[in-house]
Amino acid sequence: MTQTVSAMRDDRVYAAQAERLNSIGSRTELWRLFVAFVIVMMASFGLGAVLSAVLERTMSPGWVADLQQGKTAGALLVLLFSFAFVTIGVHLAARILQGRGLPDIVGPASQTVRQFIRVLFFLVILTIALMVLPPYSFGEPLEINMPLSRWVMLLPVSLAALLVQTSAEEVLFRGYIQQALAVRFRSRWVFLLVPSALFALGHYQPAMAEENAGLIALWAGVFGVLMADLTARAGTLGPAIAMHFFNNLTAVVIVASPSSLNGLALYLLPYELSDGQALRPWLAVDFALMLVGWLVARLAIRR
Repeated sequence: MTQTVSAMRDDRVYAAQAERLNSIGSRTELWRLFVAFVIVMMASFGLGAVLSAVLERTMSPGWVADLQQGKTAGALLVLLFSFAFVTIGVHLAARILQGRGLPDIVGPASQTVRQFIRVLFFLVILTIALMVLPPYSFGEPLEINMPLSRWVMLLPVSLAALLVQTSAEEVLFRGYIQQALAVRFRSRWVFLLVPSALFALGHYQPAMAEENAGLIALWAGVFGVLMADLTARAGTLGPAIAMHFFNNLTAVVIVASPSSLNGLALYLLPYELSDGQALRPWLAVDFALMLVGWLVARLAIRR
């Protein structure tokens, strides 16, 4: 059952999302979403193949083989910046299938940036407030991953790479896919749950996380639902990008897992992602912090 833009405006909670749906017009057929997915995959894998060919000619075989692990600063930076290929794919799909551009998906630049900065500021304040509470412990001391001076030197490019990666995922899942479903189906649960399930599937990594893979994917799915809700309330991708960016900043650049994606981190956790006994209690804490962060982000975008 289709949902019109006027029907979306009647929903006071998600009325802001209706403005993004105006640019879709009557081009709401589901086949467009499936074709868009193919275009995004072709663009990202095609450009990724070109990048791999260049790297194979310029870098050592071992460096290229370890690229997906992101255990060196260079490899992780290349990996994060390569998410720009996803954004390019979404732009091509939107332009070809619906005559839209990235601003139609992301939202007005000034509003998006304003909401991004405001939510990021609120999350920083929340983190500072949590730091003054009774101290927590990871069970064992954190391991130093790189000298502070080198970490500070890399920080600007690390932040830029994280912004590329997180914005690409938000443009795809909470942008194009969510909007395509929101304009097509009357029930909000479709655009809240379907993109989030796909997002969770992309984070399911049993080879790395082993018995914790399902819990990590569940965490990603819940995070996706909260970001979908935040995006629909805000009317832009700014808040979701801010919260995603802040989450990945803490998990990739400040304290990372020794398993992978730690080439830019200042510290390493004292346990692997596959360590169920050590990780699961902290996953529970992470779930709670995610919910608090979402509530704080909602407060930040209130007009």
